[in-house]
Amino acid sequence: MSIIGKNYIGFSQSADNAKTFQSYVPVSDSHLSEEFHPATPEEVQRTMQLAEKAFDEYAALPAAKRADFLVAITEEIMAMGDELLERAHQETGLPMGRLQGERGRTVGQLTQFADLIREGSWVEARVDTAQPDRQPAPKPDLRKMLVPIGPIVVFGSSNFPFAYSIAGVDTGPALAAGNPVILKAHPAHPGVSDLTAQAIVKAAKRTGMPDGVFSMLYDDGYEVGTALVQHPHTKAVGFTGSLKGGMALYKMAQERDEPIPVFAEMGSVNPVVILPDTLTAQTDSLAKTLAGSVTLGAGQFCTNPGLVFTVESPALKEFEEKYAEEVGKVTSMTMLTEGIRQNYFKLRDAALAEPEVETLVLSDEKVEGENQSQASIARVSGKAFMDNPNLHEEVFGPFSLLVVCKDMEELQAALWHISGQLTASLMADADEAARYPQLLRLLSRRAGRFIMNGVPTGVEVCPAQHHGGPFPSTTDSRFTSVGRDAILRFVRPQSFQDWPDSLLPDELKNANPMGIWRLVNNEQTKEAI
Repeated sequence: MSIIGKNYIGFSQSADNAKTFQSYVPVSDSHLSEEFHPATPEEVQRTMQLAEKAFDEYAALPAAKRADFLVAITEEIMAMGDELLERAHQETGLPMGRLQGERGRTVGQLTQFADLIREGSWVEARVDTAQPDRQPAPKPDLRKMLVPIGPIVVFGSSNFPFAYSIAGVDTGPALAAGNPVILKAHPAHPGVSDLTAQAIVKAAKRTGMPDGVFSMLYDDGYEVGTALVQHPHTKAVGFTGSLKGGMALYKMAQERDEPIPVFAEMGSVNPVVILPDTLTAQTDSLAKTLAGSVTLGAGQFCTNPGLVFTVESPALKEFEEKYAEEVGKVTSMTMLTEGIRQNYFKLRDAALAEPEVETLVLSDEKVEGENQSQASIARVSGKAFMDNPNLHEEVFGPFSLLVVCKDMEELQAALWHISGQLTASLMADADEAARYPQLLRLLSRRAGRFIMNGVPTGVEVCPAQHHGGPFPSTTDSRFTSVGRDAILRFVRPQSFQDWPDSLLPDELKNANPMGIWRLVNNEQTKEAI
């Protein structure tokens, strides 16, 4: 496929804007030749009108047809072969192995949602049959299920060109639930976005989806995203990025005449707590494991461990030396964009300059090449950490701060100073952990995923996964962006009272033609009524 550079308004291509921008190549600090056209206000309006028109038809399609569409997307993505991977490598600097894994995760996610909606029980059907003779008043027939909500605006993310972008963790479940998707492509990888959009449009056409079920618009600024969030046809927003960006969208959405939900994932420092007995028993292995997690992907994951807490002990000095040694071995890696690299060094250097912060290591002192990272770890006392809010914030990149507390009481006090996180990790065996129930409760309250003897990097895509957490890691801790429950962000419950059986959705009909699990008169069953 060739890159087109135009906006995808449903099945049509549009380039009304004479202004263009180009793909950035972080490895060489250069640009590729293709030109991409930011959408105009008129193109945004046409896109949203088409999505609104497509909604009723798409939402009414049988789940099996929507599942066929999702599977077709995976087939079209895989049919592009290495072309898509090579473009992603150029635009992000990420290694091919990482991109192959991410592509596999992306098609796997779409396949899981196809399987989910084919089976059908996810709609949480509830049936309470009528009791006309009930006293003192008759009971009506009430039936409830989850239904789609309308056009969903999704913002592609910078650090995952596949899994959190065009066909990723927001687009997949939104389409699965029966909602059209309007994707605002991230300017860090417009070529990847173009190729993936072509795959989705091709899949939509071949499976008979309505025109407008998917659209993608370009912008290298904020105008298009603002217009999409403010548009009255938009019913929800999916976003992965910075706290500043997520909160700007959230505020915008709440100020509309009709406020809408913004499901924003906005970063996390993912605290790791190492209890003293475990530090003594596993000094070397903990240092190596943490160093690998801090520096993985040049630290450009929302799950890299930015804070490590422990207490003073005889094993601490050996751990610090081994930790610094392991991080020092890490060579520089290309960061996603020039802006991300500049922001990393700005925030890292500011943290290292704070009072009482001691630098333990700066890896690869001679950073060569364009947009290269430099892994760094530092140390600070528990008291200094508590006294300095600047040390509580995320530094997006390969940086982590070791917080050394004088005892367990100070460690727990220090943890009170951190806010909501995607994850929290505890390094301890069961007996040692059981001695600190208050610590377990405290960490549990801070995180969406509580990890025992493991690092936060690596997010398994499965039904039991929860990738979300208390504010400010996300705007709504009740929801996940990974796993089957991600679909629940883009639906609402609806009750049907006293409707004739012939007019009810199949999921609620007496015969249960889909054969799904339902709660009928407070009993879970697949039986017909």
